[in-house]
Amino acid sequence: MKMTEAKDKFIQTWGSLGTLWGINKAMAQIHALLLISPEPLSMEDIMEELQISRGNTSMNLRQLIDWGIVFKASKAGERKEYFTSEKDINELARQIARERSRREIQPTLKVLKEVSNIEDDGSAETQEFIKQTKALYELADTADAILNRIANQESNWLTKTFIKLLK
Repeated sequence: MKMTEAKDKFIQTWGSLGTLWGINKAMAQIHALLLISPEPLSMEDIMEELQISRGNTSMNLRQLIDWGIVFKASKAGERKEYFTSEKDINELARQIARERSRREIQPTLKVLKEVSNIEDDGSAETQEFIKQTKALYELADTADAILNRIANQESNWLTKTFIKLLK
C-alpha cells in the first residue's frame, strides 16, 4: 500500500470511528489529518485535502479547539492561521477523557442523582424507578472515576495498563 492510499484509508476510518464516539465524520477526519501531518495546516490546506466547505472546516476546527485537542499555530511571515493536533497520544487520550467527563458524564450524574432522590410513595413503580436510577448513577459515577483516573495519570500509565489488559 502506498502512502497516499494509507493516509486516505486512515482518515476515512478515523472519520467513521468518530461517528461511533458521537462526533461528526468531518470533525474526526480533520482531527485525523492534523494528527498525521508533520507540519501545521491552514484552513485552505484542510479544505483541499478533505474536499469539505469552508464553513464545515471552520465550525469543526472551532469544536476541536474547544475539546483542547487542536491548537492554532503560526508560521513566521505568514498571516494565515494554521492548525495542529496534540501529537502525544497519551495526552490526547487524557484530554478526551477529561472532556467526555465534563460534557457527558457530569451532566448525566447530576440528573440521575436528582431523579433517584424522589419521594418513595411505596408503589412498586416508584421503588423500581429509584432502584434503577440509583444503579445507573453508580455505574456512571464509576465510569467517571475511571475517566478521571485516565485523565490524571502519567502518560506511561495508560500504555502500560492497556498492555497488561491485552496479556
